[in-house]
Amino acid sequence: MKKRSLVLALTSVLALAACQQESTTQTKENKESTVAIQKSDLVTDAQKQAYALGENMGQYVAQQSAQQAELGYPLDKELVQQGFNAAMNGNALFTEAESRQLVQALQQALQANQQEVAQQEAQENQKAGEAYLAENGKREGVITTESGLQYEVLTAAEGDKPSATDTVEVHYHGTLIDGTVFDSSVDRGESISFPLNGVIKGWTEGVQLMSVGSKYRFHIPAELAYGGRATGKIGANSALIFDVELISIAASDAK
Repeated sequence: MKKRSLVLALTSVLALAACQQESTTQTKENKESTVAIQKSDLVTDAQKQAYALGENMGQYVAQQSAQQAELGYPLDKELVQQGFNAAMNGNALFTEAESRQLVQALQQALQANQQEVAQQEAQENQKAGEAYLAENGKREGVITTESGLQYEVLTAAEGDKPSATDTVEVHYHGTLIDGTVFDSSVDRGESISFPLNGVIKGWTEGVQLMSVGSKYRFHIPAELAYGGRATGKIGANSALIFDVELISIAASDAK
């Protein structure tokens, strides 16, 4: 489900409630039918759409609750349910402006919390990466370049080496220093081609050391990878490990 702002989601609920002309009370039968409803009970498109709208809002709140719990900022789902029902029945405790202000304050608190957590993770990743590279650089067969890139030759080969402006075809397997796989053409069973000057610095430098047919393992410091930017499973300031096999070189048009 596509993420939306909590502000927009909950203010949408309030806007919807303002349009309701239903009674301020529900019968016991209506409550029971809501709990026991089955997909087969939804006959018309209007019924399906109404139920889907409720599910959509519920799924969003459930997702929001899980995210807040991870941040140590639990969401009282029972109160959310009570507020929703009150607004739906025209009995909202807060004005729309008050609700918007409260929800915006919640959003700001969450954003501040997320930023703090992200900064802590980035610092931890930086320390862990530096410690890993310091120890890894002591191993026999590991060579450290002036930039801090570390590599070891898994399969040697003789032949052409690419330049930074070349397009290369490779197979690769990328992991974090804890072994977590974040990307792998090997696992996909399909090699990939790209301009060597269009990738992270560690790749641009490292692959130029390789001959066609060789296979290297690169241990890449964060500053030669994605730096402080988190992407997918890769956290900010993460050191990365790549096994790379150079399959072929396609010379650039500039040559």
